[in-house]
Amino acid sequence: MSAETLSSTDYIKHHLQNLTFGEKADGTWGLAHSAAEAKEMGFWAVNVDTMGWSVVLGLLFLFFFGKAAKRATTGVPGGLQNFVEWVVEFIDDSVRGSFSGRNPMVAPLALTIFLWIFLMNAMDLLPIDWLPMLAATITGDSHLFFKVVPTTDPNATFGMSIAVFFLVLYYSVKMKGVGGFVGELTLQPFGKYGLPANLLLEGVNLIAKPVSLALRLFGNMYAGEMIFILIALMFSGGAVLMVAGGVLQWAWAVFHILIITLQAFIFMTLTIVYLDMAHQEHH
Repeated sequence: MSAETLSSTDYIKHHLQNLTFGEKADGTWGLAHSAAEAKEMGFWAVNVDTMGWSVVLGLLFLFFFGKAAKRATTGVPGGLQNFVEWVVEFIDDSVRGSFSGRNPMVAPLALTIFLWIFLMNAMDLLPIDWLPMLAATITGDSHLFFKVVPTTDPNATFGMSIAVFFLVLYYSVKMKGVGGFVGELTLQPFGKYGLPANLLLEGVNLIAKPVSLALRLFGNMYAGEMIFILIALMFSGGAVLMVAGGVLQWAWAVFHILIITLQAFIFMTLTIVYLDMAHQEHH
């Protein structure tokens, strides 16, 4: 998609719209060709680009780590094995520092969350128009919606945070029992005489966990994507703005490396902390 063929407003809107598949108003199923049409598809619509890139990047993570596992040697390790061992050691240190219980699932989960989110965030470093233009060329639809950063879609971030939330609920009940979990929600912090206030405070605290996880990741990545889009608009403003845009794009990309890594780390760390809290019993 070229910024010269659209107004600035249309260019921004186009890059912020997902490729959505669902049931149209006339009862047929297909891809939405406008934001209004995507909205009409309702809850069961699927953002094809978000799902597609999430799966592809997840498989990419599994492929390289599986390849490193098959080629692992006790001798002089290769570059891929060195990298994988460094990442595993980093995750292991993070889990040991934040998780006080005993659960063999937590470290693999933390590894998966960190690398999967990092890879999805890293798609933001690709030039903003390359993959959308390639998709438009392949399909023959010059106005095809195609977002390549899954974490700029709240459906993806809420999907991951809700999965973590269900794990927190599961281990809370498993470790404390139904009575212990309900007691934790109703008897803290003011004791049995403050039950309504306890339930309100603890209930809000519980629900805030998945909401904050999802919105923090989405908000930071959405803002970063918006800045890249605004910088891309400068390339259609003449030679001076084109040079300035190139410098700004490089500078923001370098800074954005820190953001994509930090957001993956924060999501992973909070997941570990929430699971640690679910394993702790209060008396």
